Formats: sequence, C-alpha cells, structure tokens
Amino acid sequence: MGTVVQLKNQINDSYFQLKDSVEDKLILTEEKIKSKLASDVELVQKMSDYHIKTGGKRLRALLTLGSAKLCGYSKGSRDINLAACVELIHSATLMHDDVIDEGSVRRGKKTLNKVWNNQSSVLIGDYLLSRCFEMMVEDGNLEVLKLLSSTSSKIAQGEVLQLQHKNEVDMLEETYLKIISAKTAELFAAATKVGAILSDANNKEKDALEFYGRNLGLTFQIADDTLDYNSELKMFGKKIGQDFFEGKITLPIILLFQKLNLVEKKIIKETFNKELRTKDDFNKIISLIKKYKIIEDCYQKAQHYINLASNSLTILKESKEKEIFKNLTSFSLTRNF
Repeated sequence: MGTVVQLKNQINDSYFQLKDSVEDKLILTEEKIKSKLASDVELVQKMSDYHIKTGGKRLRALLTLGSAKLCGYSKGSRDINLAACVELIHSATLMHDDVIDEGSVRRGKKTLNKVWNNQSSVLIGDYLLSRCFEMMVEDGNLEVLKLLSSTSSKIAQGEVLQLQHKNEVDMLEETYLKIISAKTAELFAAATKVGAILSDANNKEKDALEFYGRNLGLTFQIADDTLDYNSELKMFGKKIGQDFFEGKITLPIILLFQKLNLVEKKIIKETFNKELRTKDDFNKIISLIKKYKIIEDCYQKAQHYINLASNSLTILKESKEKEIFKNLTSFSLTRNF
C-alpha cells in the first residue's frame, strides 16, 4: 500500500518538480512576457496587466524549458524567449476562445471580454500574437519560425472546426480528436519540440519529444473535458459544467450519446439545441453520465495517450527531467487544478 501511495504522490508532484527544476528560467520567462506586453496605449496595458495577474499553470512554457534542459541546452536565453512565445500563443487563443464561447470565468476570475468587451479582447489577442511573431523572428531559427507559425494556423483551424460542429451531439469521436489535436495538442507538441530544436537534438529526439507533447496534450484536454462532468471532483479555477452551459460538445457527451436509448437521445439533442441550458438540464446529464459510467470510459481513452506519451521517451537518455516528463503524463489525468 505504501508503494502505491508513494507512486501517486510522485505523479501528483511531477508538475511542481518540473517547475522547481527550471524555476530560475521560469521567473525570467514571466519577466519576458511582462516586458513584451508593455504598451503606450493605456487600454492595452490595463488589459495585459489584468491578463498577467490571472496567472495560470504556465505548463506550455514549462514544457519548452524542461525539454530544452532534457536535451542539454544550458547556455543562452533562447529557451526563455521561446517559452514566453509559446505561452503568449496560448494566451492569445484563450482570449479568442472566450469571445467565441461567450465565456465569463477563467482561472477563477472574470474573462477579459466580460471585464471589457469582445472587440477589445479580440484585438488584445491579436496584439499578443503579433508580439509572438516578433519574438520568433528575433530568435532567427527558420525551423522554429516554421513550427510555431504553422502551429498558430492549426489552432485557428481547430477553433473553426469546433464552431462548425457546435451543438452536434452525434459528433464522431474522430472529429472531436481532430478538434482537440488542433486546438490543444499541437501547441503542446510545438512546446516540447522547440526545446529540442534549440538544443540541436537529432531528428529522432525532436520527433520523440514532439510525439510526447502531442499525446500529453490529448491526455490533458480529455481530462479537462471530463472534469467538466465529474461531479465528484472540484477543480480550481474551472466551474463544473462550464462546457455544458456554453453548449460545447466534448468526449463525455459523445461517448454518452453512443450509449443512450432513443428516448434519451431525443432529450440530449433537445437540451443542446436550447439557447440556454439550466441547472436541471445539467443534473439530468450528470445522472445519465453516472448511469452509463462515462467518466470511467473517458479516463480509459486518455490512458491510451498516456501510454503513447510515456513510451515515446524511451530513446532519450535517463535523467531527472526524463523521469519528471514520464510522471507528467499521469499528472495530466489525475490533476485537480
């Protein structure tokens, strides 16, 4: 029993272990983000300051810093600049996301579009992306520029694909995976590959870390979507049922729909076609999710990507960072923040 508890603690600590291993670099990354968002335009500065204060896990920046360290990068500050760049791409997409989804809360605080308005939020998101491209050009590596610009394009396409299938409860699981691969996993993959690129790692190592990041991202997003319907857990900064009230179709709903009888299918279709969904609607969905054991099914699907991510690290030499990355795959599933 003691060994099991010890292993679980090790998994849960992996995020903090990663953070500790690159702490000095992360502090400099935060400073870089702050300096890059500085503006003479008062509203831009106010909104940027507000965004920075909302914090976040900085997981994508940590993956860039961690993969660079894992591949032996030690001199210079390119990892700091590119970690800041990856994080700003993520922030920009969240701002656009909140406008599209009419989101009101993120990380336990009001979203930018709720404090100000949609127009300002879209423009601030664009401002962040333009800053990112400046940083990519400053880095001067064509492979990095190609990777991150391509990633930004794929994220935007993922957003459009999700919009195209809005309220579609009979969405194919394959379509869902395409959406989260573009919206989430691509940036995870870029974050880990960038670290390998600037370390001059060989192609096999670059490919392995890119594959690791992509599967970690898929695990992370499936876990995030599942938490939205897991009434047994409370997740810091995320209100349970948020995706449901925004009408987002995610894996729990897709898997649920596949198991429902005809009467239940009709109920769920009508629920998602409503302009607004109520707490009663949500409670009915939660009952069905429990009845058909959907949470367990979702975690089983995520476990597949955990295994793929862990196995991809085999070709890398043993190190503290490699062990942290291996444990991080399970953390992405068991986290509660």
